[in-house]
Amino acid sequence: MREIPMVTKNLLAINIIMFLAVVVADKYGIDLDALLGLHLFLADDFRPWQLITYMFMHDGFTHIFFNMFALYMFGGLLERVWGSKRFLTYYMVAGIGAGLIQELVQYVYFENVLAGYQGVNMAGHIIKMGDYLNMWITVGASGAVYGILLAFAMMFPNERLFVFPIPFPIKAKYFVMIFGALELISGISPSAGDNVAHFAHLGGMLFGFLLILYWRKTGRINGPFF
Repeated sequence: MREIPMVTKNLLAINIIMFLAVVVADKYGIDLDALLGLHLFLADDFRPWQLITYMFMHDGFTHIFFNMFALYMFGGLLERVWGSKRFLTYYMVAGIGAGLIQELVQYVYFENVLAGYQGVNMAGHIIKMGDYLNMWITVGASGAVYGILLAFAMMFPNERLFVFPIPFPIKAKYFVMIFGALELISGISPSAGDNVAHFAHLGGMLFGFLLILYWRKTGRINGPFF
């Protein structure tokens, strides 16, 4: 861990600590995901700070493992290039931006699909709309991580990556384009139903892209952009 830059190291540590805290708290009947995960702003359980805390919560080992692996692989390199302060700013902007996009998408869904309903039928049980909205919880660092992947591709577009199951190395810029396209297709697919916040991932990429453009325009960073 000594070779990992400070901010990346601390982000890894906080995420792992929170993951373990969720496991321990659950044994005592405390649902930290419900407290710190991101709720739709119309829900009674929504709190503004959840736009930050949701980034440090994860839904299972696989979820946190792949997010932390990507943070370790790509985040550390970006922090070395940009510096700790700028990297942390980027990480938080991408993560919060992902949460805002998720809020917008859920709100559009609520207004166009659920508006006017007093309750929702789930497995033969009618759940009041207020209780149903409280069940919409977004967790994970994926939005911030997708922002990191985008930043890596913009800073090192021709860097070749080995990505399973692709049997040959692929340039970072193409890798991110493919990932982004798959997220968009999955997000708008009516049959997706995979409980993944695809538009939050895209939101992290979008806010990261806009921040990098702003930094480049103001001369704060330089480098090849695609």
